[in-house]
Amino acid sequence: MKSSRREFLKLAAISALGIGAGRLGFLGDAPAMAADLPTPGTFEHGFKAKHWGMAVFSKKFTPDLIATCRKACHTEHNVPDIPGNKQIKWFWGASYEESFPTEHGNYLSEDVEHREFPLLCNHCESPMCVRVCPTQATFQRPDGIVMMDYHRCIGCRYCMAGCPFGARSFNFQDPRPFIKSFNPHFPTRTRGVVEKCDFCAERLAIGKLPVCVEASGGALVFGDLGDENSDIRKVLREHFAIRRKPDAGTSPSVYYIL
Repeated sequence: MKSSRREFLKLAAISALGIGAGRLGFLGDAPAMAADLPTPGTFEHGFKAKHWGMAVFSKKFTPDLIATCRKACHTEHNVPDIPGNKQIKWFWGASYEESFPTEHGNYLSEDVEHREFPLLCNHCESPMCVRVCPTQATFQRPDGIVMMDYHRCIGCRYCMAGCPFGARSFNFQDPRPFIKSFNPHFPTRTRGVVEKCDFCAERLAIGKLPVCVEASGGALVFGDLGDENSDIRKVLREHFAIRRKPDAGTSPSVYYIL
């Protein structure tokens, strides 16, 4: 009886250590995940904000520039290139009708109507994905960035159903064989989890702007929506901007200047 009890306690301890190691990304060959990445303020020169946001000069975006930003984002974050309907996307392009289905302006100019708009996670002020996640795998930081802890994700895809913007992708298979250019400084994901744009939180932590912003050549403006003297607030004061699906009530942090 005593021996059985000792064996039980030993197994329980091993299991606890295994769970803890997995949580930190140290279990076997499992890579560290997004929750293990540094947050702004971790380093002396990390960028900080009350609420991060982005402004998009849509007129400056051509299909080629969208492809450039997409490649920069996907390469930086080890996003796999999976063909067909199992595609993973963090940054992509879509038509006006798909991007703004509730914004039916009468007699739109052909330029706007046929323009391709860059899309990404909106990092909403009231994110529905956070509310519906049963394991807190999706959570919102104090600076507004909506993050994911892939260790906690159980693949239920409630967040995908709750997101009004189609900003999340599900890994139906191991994504790593489909990564063309591996970035060793960012963790890969595994089969059975959801993933999305994280506003380059890992870059902000070391004082770098999001990689799509750098690749955009000024077509994307990133900054603190909570600071009235920030570049993004200046841009929004000087230009009329709209947001995607405002009637969804999530208050997106990405603004589009037509």
